[in-house]
Amino acid sequence: MKLFTFLAISLLAVPAAAQDKPAAAKPVAQEAAKAAAEPKKQAAAGPRKPRRWHEDARHCLERPTNTEIIKCAEEYL
Repeated sequence: MKLFTFLAISLLAVPAAAQDKPAAAKPVAQEAAKAAAEPKKQAAAGPRKPRRWHEDARHCLERPTNTEIIKCAEEYL
């Protein structure tokens, strides 16, 4: 019975000891600078096109070549 208790406690203690320690809190100034930089990246990329995946792209199949069909259909992905 003592052996069983020892094994149970050791099996529960090993994962608890192996957990990472919580990271130290970042200074507020670094977080503010990082948050301020992200909107600039989005603005530089330009406005996003609305997704059209829910629309019907079967009209692309009427194009004469496979390349034109693929280019037309990529807009709906």
